[in-house]
Amino acid sequence: MSRPDASSVVVLDDLAAPRFSPEVRDILAAMEAMAPECVLEPDALRQAAADRTGLDDFGDPAYEEALEVLTRAFRDEAGLSGAGVVSVHAQLVQLLINRLRITDLLRRHAEIADVPVTAPIVIAGMPRTGTTHLHNLMAADPELRSLPYWESVEPVLGEDEIPAPGEPDPRLARTAAAVDFVDAAMPYFRRMHEMTVEHVHEEIQLLAIDFSTMFFETLALMPSWRDWYRATDQTPAYRYLRTCLQVLTWLRGGRRWVLKSPQHLEQFGPLMAVFGDATVVVTHRDPVHVTASMATMVAYTARLQVARPDPVAIGQYWSARVEDLLRACTDDRARLHAERSVDVRFDDFMADDLATIERVYAVAGQPLGPSSRAAMDGYRRDHVRDRHGRVAYDLAALGLDPAERASALAFYRDRFGV
Repeated sequence: MSRPDASSVVVLDDLAAPRFSPEVRDILAAMEAMAPECVLEPDALRQAAADRTGLDDFGDPAYEEALEVLTRAFRDEAGLSGAGVVSVHAQLVQLLINRLRITDLLRRHAEIADVPVTAPIVIAGMPRTGTTHLHNLMAADPELRSLPYWESVEPVLGEDEIPAPGEPDPRLARTAAAVDFVDAAMPYFRRMHEMTVEHVHEEIQLLAIDFSTMFFETLALMPSWRDWYRATDQTPAYRYLRTCLQVLTWLRGGRRWVLKSPQHLEQFGPLMAVFGDATVVVTHRDPVHVTASMATMVAYTARLQVARPDPVAIGQYWSARVEDLLRACTDDRARLHAERSVDVRFDDFMADDLATIERVYAVAGQPLGPSSRAAMDGYRRDHVRDRHGRVAYDLAALGLDPAERASALAFYRDRFGV
């Protein structure tokens, strides 16, 4: 596909049979050749991480069950391409490397356990409900601490790579190379969710270090993983997330965190058990539109992992998962502290984003001073909505009926007035 003018609306007509540039095809072919060496078995993955780091302590072994279920699902259900096997292998090894380095840092610096993670502001909402814009606006505030993409991928740098004063962090170049490949392989992804090296990212990448997050569902259809994840108490994973935030605060500073993930919608219980003083912002939009955009985004990204992407199967899977998430949000909204939670409707936010920020900050008890406002104004000037163009979302292309979805999701629309 050629990259069209950013003002146009793109129809993604290659979801089932992806088209790539010659350069990307060459890279994918090289990855295919590497696939036989990439074994998706827990012991092999752990050994690869240990060989890369010289470390062997992965911390609390409770993560092992999750890794076993996950790798079995990748092998037996995901339908990975050869390139997908290499990509998944690299991601899992990196997560294990992260776990090794975090465990090692905690062993050497016991004081990290005393680092406070106080009153984070947590955004819980589906993609396309305004979460990214809201997250980025608050992340622009110098008074808040957020998670840039490069830090989410490699939260702890190996001792042998720590740069000398004035030298660049090698994680930046590695992340830039990965982002460049994504932009080349999926030139329209930025229309749905822009990714840059410094882009503020979701903490699902940190939760993934404990191998328990819905992030893995976005890589391939794995019903056994979904069922295990949904049936398993996620409180330990949220405790591990808190530990990661302590580590990152100790390494790079910062005071109050601003976080964001759609998975929180079905995890209000664990979220509040671990972050009981959090302010939670729940975003809402027409759920049929949300279903179309979420399923389309996953169907588009499937080309990087899956041998034969099936947009209809993906549509069915993600329509059900969106319904799960919104049902949990509806049922469990009362678990959030009334005085420290706020609902934000997409149309209201888009009509006056600064008024929404003021409302959120008031509930959170967070000052909104001149420097914070100026930083947000700068972000707004440089990040005009739809500046990369738009994608046409078509439920029919995903095997979904808009009327049926509207009826199935009426409970959520009625509850939150969207």
